[in-house]
Amino acid sequence: MKVLVVEDNRKLASFLMRALTEEGHVVDVVEDGGVAREQIDQLRYDLVILDWMLPTVDGLAVCRAARAAGVTVPILMLTARGDVAERIAGLDAGADDYLAKPFDLGELLARVRALGRRGVRARLLTVGRVCVDRQAHVATLDGRRLELAPRELALLTYLLDHAGTVVPRTELLAKVWNTGFDPESNTVEVHIKNLRSKLGGDAAQIETVRGIGYCWRVEPCA
Repeated sequence: MKVLVVEDNRKLASFLMRALTEEGHVVDVVEDGGVAREQIDQLRYDLVILDWMLPTVDGLAVCRAARAAGVTVPILMLTARGDVAERIAGLDAGADDYLAKPFDLGELLARVRALGRRGVRARLLTVGRVCVDRQAHVATLDGRRLELAPRELALLTYLLDHAGTVVPRTELLAKVWNTGFDPESNTVEVHIKNLRSKLGGDAAQIETVRGIGYCWRVEPCA
């Protein structure tokens, strides 16, 4: 796997890089949260190991930004902040797993293997004629690439993940935009309109459920 280690403790980062390399992984290391956020958006990784306390941008913000942009790479938070409330905060921010420092190397490597298996299984999301490659951040319709903005891709992915069920507008705001309900905002509606436009003849796959939200049609939504 290609792994990004985000850790500002150089001694620990070097140790992790050596251990992961010995396991056969290709490893990049960055020390700054802002740099990490850019690399996660621009490069393809199979796993991110992410510290919480980082220069420029903290790990929670990095995690939230990645999920808001539709990045689905598995994220393991590895941090000294190990209280229950902090673990919950990390998982709620979008982390797939959470390991507190100090840690056992064997346990860390086992979690890396588990997350790697999970990432491979979840990479391709196919519903009918539409397919999303979560790792490559690409959506296709009948094999033809859809030119989607990051938020449009995140919206499409979320609807496909919940195909056949109605997704409330408030849930889309929370999960795709990481924001709360705003009765004055038409953000969801604008992005739905743009997404339908790019789907062309398949625009009707996104059904509006008046007063509630939207549904990707597989069968009649209820």
